[in-house]
Amino acid sequence: MTVPTVFISYSHKDEAWKNRLRPQLGVLEKAGRLTIWDDRGIDGGATWYPKITDAMEHALVAVCLISPDYLNSDFCIKEEIPFLLKRREGEGMLLLPVLIRPCAWETHDWLKAIQMLPRDGKSISADFKDDWDTPLVEVAREVNSFLDNPVPKMSVLSTPLWSPPEKVDVDRLPVTGAELFGRQDELKLLDETWKSSEINVISFVAWGGVGKSTLVNKWREQMAADNYRGARRVYAWSFYSQGTGERVTSADLFIAEALKWFGDSEMANSNASPWDKGQRLADLVRKEKTLLLLDGMEPLQSYLDFERGKIKDPALAVLVTELAEENPGLCVITTREKVVDLTEFPKTTNEVNLEQISAEAGRALLRVGGVKGTDAELEKAAHDFGLHALALNLLSAYLHEIPGHDISKASEIPDLDVPLHEGKHPRRVMSAFVKRFGESAEVDLLHILGLFNSPANKEEIAALREAPPILNLTEHLQRMSDAKWLGLVNKLRHTKLIVSESSHRPDTLDAHPLVREHFGKQLKQEYPAAWREGNNCLYEYYKAIAKEFPDSHEEMAPLFAGVLHGCQAERHQEALDEVFFRRMDRGGGRAFIVKNLGAMSSALASLSNYFDPPWSSVIKGLRANSMGYVLNNAGFCLRALGRLAEATQLIHVGLEARIAETNWKNAAISASNLSEVYLIIGDVTQALKYARQSIELADRSGDGDHRISCRAKHAYVLHQAGHIGEAEIVFREAEEMQKQIHPQVPFLIFYLAGVLYSDLLLEQGKYLEVQTRASKSLELTQSTLLDDALDNLSLGWAHLLQSQREPDHLFTESLTYLNRAVNGLRQAGTQDMLPRGLLARAEFYSVTGVFDKAKKDLDETFSIATRGGMGLFLADCHLGYARLYLAKSEKEKAHEYWQIAKDSIEKMGYHRRDKEVQELEEQLS
Repeated sequence: MTVPTVFISYSHKDEAWKNRLRPQLGVLEKAGRLTIWDDRGIDGGATWYPKITDAMEHALVAVCLISPDYLNSDFCIKEEIPFLLKRREGEGMLLLPVLIRPCAWETHDWLKAIQMLPRDGKSISADFKDDWDTPLVEVAREVNSFLDNPVPKMSVLSTPLWSPPEKVDVDRLPVTGAELFGRQDELKLLDETWKSSEINVISFVAWGGVGKSTLVNKWREQMAADNYRGARRVYAWSFYSQGTGERVTSADLFIAEALKWFGDSEMANSNASPWDKGQRLADLVRKEKTLLLLDGMEPLQSYLDFERGKIKDPALAVLVTELAEENPGLCVITTREKVVDLTEFPKTTNEVNLEQISAEAGRALLRVGGVKGTDAELEKAAHDFGLHALALNLLSAYLHEIPGHDISKASEIPDLDVPLHEGKHPRRVMSAFVKRFGESAEVDLLHILGLFNSPANKEEIAALREAPPILNLTEHLQRMSDAKWLGLVNKLRHTKLIVSESSHRPDTLDAHPLVREHFGKQLKQEYPAAWREGNNCLYEYYKAIAKEFPDSHEEMAPLFAGVLHGCQAERHQEALDEVFFRRMDRGGGRAFIVKNLGAMSSALASLSNYFDPPWSSVIKGLRANSMGYVLNNAGFCLRALGRLAEATQLIHVGLEARIAETNWKNAAISASNLSEVYLIIGDVTQALKYARQSIELADRSGDGDHRISCRAKHAYVLHQAGHIGEAEIVFREAEEMQKQIHPQVPFLIFYLAGVLYSDLLLEQGKYLEVQTRASKSLELTQSTLLDDALDNLSLGWAHLLQSQREPDHLFTESLTYLNRAVNGLRQAGTQDMLPRGLLARAEFYSVTGVFDKAKKDLDETFSIATRGGMGLFLADCHLGYARLYLAKSEKEKAHEYWQIAKDSIEKMGYHRRDKEVQELEEQLS
C-alpha cells in the first residue's frame, strides 16, 4: 500500500518554523503513516519545480504555514494555493492552514473559508511563544485523524450572506482543465464588477488556449460557494455545445432554450422575428438580478475583415446590446473576437484582453511548458517576449524541442523589424520554427492555412492537396499517407502553431489569426507564384461547390469566398463578371444580394477586393463599365450601412466615371443615389442639385423606368425642402409616365416611387388612398425585403392617422404594420432606412401613451443617426423627443429638444417640418 504524502507549503523565510513542525509530523512518518515533502530548494525553482508539481498533484494532505512572507509570495498565492484549492474542492485533499506569525490573513477569502490552526485567529509565534509545541502537535493530530478517515473536511463557513438563487443552469459550460495561473487580477475584477452597478456586460477576449473558459468557470465556482452573491437566476450557455460539428450559424437553439428557461415557451415556439425574440429574452433576463454566462461566442461573430467581430445573429445581437444598455445583473462573454457591437456602450461594458499576461503568469506558463530556469530568468524572458500569451506558448513549445529545455536558448531567437501591434514577438518564434523546419511539409501546411481567414475544413484542404503540386505550397504534401498526415497535424498542434482539435468542429484545422496572417504574408511576399496558384485552386473549388444561383446567405457563402480567392489569384475581372455579377447579383439591375438577401456587409466585403485601399481608388485593370458598377454598388452598400461620408465620395467618383463613358442610365442612378445621400446628411441644397441632374441623365438614357424613378426621387427632395406644390406636380408627372409605360399598373409603384409619393399623400391626410396604394403594391410587385418593409411602413402610418381621426378604428392594426416594417428594415440591413420605421413606431407609442417604448425607438434612431451623420433623421428624432416629453408633461425637456430641432431644420433647409415646429411652439407656450 502506498504511503500518503504530506506536502508542506511555506515561504523560505519561514524555514525555521517548517523545521519545528517536521519532528511532530516525523513521529507519524516513523510509524509508517506518511511521507513528508518539504524541500523547497535554494535555486529559485529551476530544479525543484517538477518535484513540487508532482508533490502537489499526489499529496493527500497540504499544510500551509501562513505568515506575512507567505501571503506576499507570488508563487505561493498565485500558483500553489489555486492548485491546492482545486484539489481540495475536487478531490478531497486536506488543506490545513497554520498561522505561525500574525498577519492580515482575513483579507484572503480562501483563508476565511477554511478552519485554521491555532483556532480563534491565534498565531503560534504570538500566542504560544513559550509553548509552540502544543499547537504543532495539534497539527500532527489533525493530519493523523484525517489519515484514519480521509473524507474531505470542507470549509467551516459562516452563515452565507445570500440566499440561494431561484434557478441555476450551468451544465452547458465546458469542462475546463487545470487551475489558472496568474489570473488573480481578473478574478478580482469579476468580483468587483458583480458588486458594482456600473458595468452590465464584461467580455474576455483572447485566442484559444489562454484560459478564458477556465477563468469564468473558476469564478463561477467561487460565486456558487457564496450562493451566487445575490443572483436570483444563473444561466450559462456555450455556443460550442449546441452543434455536433457544423459551424454554428445562428443562435436559434440558444434563444429558444433560454426563452423557455426564463419562462416564455410561447415566444420560444412562435414565428416571431429574431429581433422580437432577442428583445423578449432581454426583458426576461432583466426582470431579476441574473448572472448570464455566454461562452465561446465567436462562431456567431463575423470573420469578414470589414465587420470582424460583429454579432451575425440578429436575436443574439439584440440580447447583448439590450443588456449592455440596461442590466441589473451581469452578462459575461468569452470569445476569440472583439464584440464590436459593444463599442457603442463604453460606460456600461468592459472588454478585457487576455492575450497580455503578467510576468508571474508568464513564468508559470513557461514552467508548465517544461522550460527550465530560475524565476528571475523566466520572468525576464516573459518580458522579452512582450508578455504575450501566444508568444510564450509558442516559445515554450519551441524550447521543449531543445535538449535541456533551458530558457537561455530564448535569447538566440533573432529579433524582427515588426511593430509590436503587428505581433512582433509571436512572429519571432514563428520565424524560428520556420528556420528549424526548413523546406518541409510543416511549412507547406502552415502556408496553406495562411490562405484562409477562418478555419479550413478538410474538403478545402483536400482540394489544394489534390491539385497538381504547387511549389512552396503543396509539393511535400501530395503523396503523404493518412498516417503521416495525422502525424504532421499532431506535430504542429504540439508546437501550438495549429490549435488543438475542436470537439465541435473536428474536421477543421485552425490557427491563431496572427499565425495565419504571418504565414499568408510570408507566402505572398516570398513565393508569389505559389500564393496566386493556391488562391486560384480555391477559387475554382468554391465556384464548383456552390449552387449556380444561391437563394440564401448560407448558400451564397462559397461564392463570397470564391470572389475573395479569385481576386487574390489576380482574376479580378473574371471573378466580378462570372461570380459576383452573374451568379450572386443575378445580372443587371437585380441587385439580388442587397435587395433580396439584405447582405450589405457581405456584399461590401466582397467589393472591397476591388479597391486598393478601400475606399480610395478602384484597382487598375477593370473595364470602364465594371469600374462604374463596383463604385456604384460599394457606394450603395456604404450608404445602407450608415457610412454616408464614405458613400458620398464613392458615388461622386462613380458618377464622373459613368458620365465620361456616356453611360447615361447608370449615371442617372449614381446622381439619384447621391441626391438621396445628401438629403439624409441634411444638405438639402446639394440633394436638389443632384436630383435635377439625375432627371437630365435619365432623359438622355431614354430608359423609361429610370425616368420615372428619378422624377419620383426629385419630387421627394422637393417635398422635404417644403416645396409641396411643386413636389406634387412632379409626382403626378412620374405617375402619368408610368401609366404610359406600364398601363396595367394604375399608380406609382416601382423603384420605391410609390412609397415616396405616399409620404406626401399622408401629409395631406389621404390615408385611405395610401392604404389602397400600398396594399396594391404588395400584391403587384415581386417585392424585395426593402420594398415590403417600406410598403408596410406606409400602411402603418396610414392606419395610425386613421385611428387618430376615426375613433372606431383600432390602433392595433397600425402597430402590426409598423412592427413588420421595422423588422423588415432590419432584415434588409439598411441603416439609412431603419430610422424611418423606428421614428414612425415611436410616434405610435407616444400617441398611445407607451412612453418607455417610444423613448427606446427614439434612442435607437438617435444612435444610428449620430453614428452615420444623418442630419435629417436627427432633426426628426429631436422633434420626436419634444412630442414625447410634451405628452409626459415635461415641458422643460420638450422645449430643449424642440429648440435643437428648430435650429437644425432652419440650418438644413428642411422646411417640410416648419409646420410641425410651429405647432409644437404653440403647445409649449
